[in-house]
Amino acid sequence: MTIMLRVEARRHAASGVLELELASPDGTLLPAWEPGAHIDVRVGDGEYRQYSLCGPPGSRQAWRIAVLREPDGRGGSQWLHDAVNTGDTLEIRGPRNHFRLETAPRYLFIAGGIGITPILPMLAAAESAGAGWNLVYGGRSRETMAFRDELARYGDRVQIRPQDESGLLELEPLLRGISPETRVYCCGPEALLDAVERLAEEFEVGSLHTERFRPQPLEDARPAGAFEVELASTGTVLEVPAERSVLSVVEAAGVDVLSSCAEGTCGTCETRVLAGEIDHRDSILDEGQRAGGDRMMICVSRCLGARLVLDL
Repeated sequence: MTIMLRVEARRHAASGVLELELASPDGTLLPAWEPGAHIDVRVGDGEYRQYSLCGPPGSRQAWRIAVLREPDGRGGSQWLHDAVNTGDTLEIRGPRNHFRLETAPRYLFIAGGIGITPILPMLAAAESAGAGWNLVYGGRSRETMAFRDELARYGDRVQIRPQDESGLLELEPLLRGISPETRVYCCGPEALLDAVERLAEEFEVGSLHTERFRPQPLEDARPAGAFEVELASTGTVLEVPAERSVLSVVEAAGVDVLSSCAEGTCGTCETRVLAGEIDHRDSILDEGQRAGGDRMMICVSRCLGARLVLDL
C-alpha cells in the first residue's frame, strides 16, 4: 500500500543523523505496526529506501524515522537531509516487518550506529511487557549516536560505548554463557553483525535475530543457472536465464510486483512459492523460514531445480 505523508517535524538527532516525523495530512490514523517494522520512502531519484520506524510502539498518529547521511551511498539519504523540509509530502510504502520482536522473558539488544532505530521501540515493548533486558549501544563517538537522551531514562540497563572512548564493543562477555531463554537482537554495521553471528554460533546462543542494511556475502553459493518460473494465476511459464533475476523476468512479462532494494535486504518482493526448491540468497529469512520452502525474495533468490511455481 502506498500513502502520502507530510513531514510534521525534522530534527537533528545526532551528527549526520536526521529525525523525521511523518503524519497523514488529513489526520487519518496510520497503519498499525510492531517493533522491528520499516517503511519504504520514495526519494529524489524515484527509488525507494528503507527506514525503521523508531517512535513509540504502534503509534498511529505519527511515524518517526531517523536517516543517516551516507556521502558514499546512492543519494537517497543526502536528498532527505538536504531537500526535504517541514510541510513537504513524501510517498511511503509499508510498513513491513522481518525483524519482529518475539515474546521472551529476557532480551539482550546490541546496536551499532544507526542500528539503534529498530531497537528503540523494542526496548519500550520489552519494558511494557515486564521482560528483563539490557542494551549495549556502540558508535564512532557520542556525537554520532542518536537518541542518547531518550535512552538515559532506562538507567544502567543501557550501556553507551563510543568507540573513540572505549574501543570496539566487547561482545564475547555478552554472549558467553547467556541464558537459554534470552533472545538476542542485533542491528548495525556488517562487521558487528558478522562478529555477533560468529560468537553466537561458537557459544551456541539459542535465539539470535539480526537485521542487515546491506546484503550478506554468500558463502559456497553455487553458480547461477537457468530455470523456469510458472505464474500460478495464469499458468504462464517464463525462462529465467543465469544472468537475470526472477524479478526482472516477471516484470518484463508485465507482472506488477512491488520491489525496492534489489539486494535481498528489504523484503519488499517477498513472494509465495507453491512448488519447487528454492536457492535462497537473501539476507532476511532465517534458517527455519528457509526450511519452510514457501517464500522467497525474487530479486536475488533462485531455483535449485528446473522450475518454481510462484503465487503470481
